[in-house]
Amino acid sequence: MEKKVVNQTEYDNILLSLKDTTSKRLAQRLYAVLYFLKGYKHYQIAELLKIDTHTVSNYLEKYKAGGINGLLERKYSPGTPRLLTPEQEEKLVEIITTHTPDEVGFPPRKNWNLSIIRELIKRNYEVEYSQSGMADALHRLGLSYSRPTYTLKKADLEKQKNFINDFTDIKKNS
Repeated sequence: MEKKVVNQTEYDNILLSLKDTTSKRLAQRLYAVLYFLKGYKHYQIAELLKIDTHTVSNYLEKYKAGGINGLLERKYSPGTPRLLTPEQEEKLVEIITTHTPDEVGFPPRKNWNLSIIRELIKRNYEVEYSQSGMADALHRLGLSYSRPTYTLKKADLEKQKNFINDFTDIKKNS
C-alpha cells in the first residue's frame, strides 16, 4: 500500500537532490527524509535503510534544522588541538631518539616506555597525557614502540658467529 506524501514540494526537492548526488551517505540521508515525508515511522525507515533508529532521528533533526543543507556532510573535524607545540614535539623526538631515560633523569631505566615519556613531558612542559593519548602522539610523531632485545655483556663473539652459521645451515637443509 503506497503512503501519501505529506509535503509534495519538499518531496520533489529531495528527489531532485537525490538525482544530483553521487554521495552514498547523502543519498541514504535523503532517502530517510523521503520515507519520513511519505509518513513512515522512524523504526520503519530504519528497517528499510538497514540503519539504527537513532541515526534516522539524527538525519531528520538535521533536515528539520537546516533543510537539505543540514544533511550535507561536514568537513572532517581535526580533533582536539595538540598539547605540545611543534618545537616541543621536535625536541621530544630528539631526546627519545638520542638519549636513554637514565641520561635525562630516570635512573636506573635504559629503555623508553609510555609512562617514562609521559613523566618526561610532565616535568619539561607541564603537560599531562593519558596512556592512549601518549601512544597516539608518538605514532603521529613517527615513533613506534618495540621491546628491547638484550645482549650479553660477556658474550663470546666467535661462538655467536659459529652458532649463526650452524643455524643457517640447519635451516637450509630443513
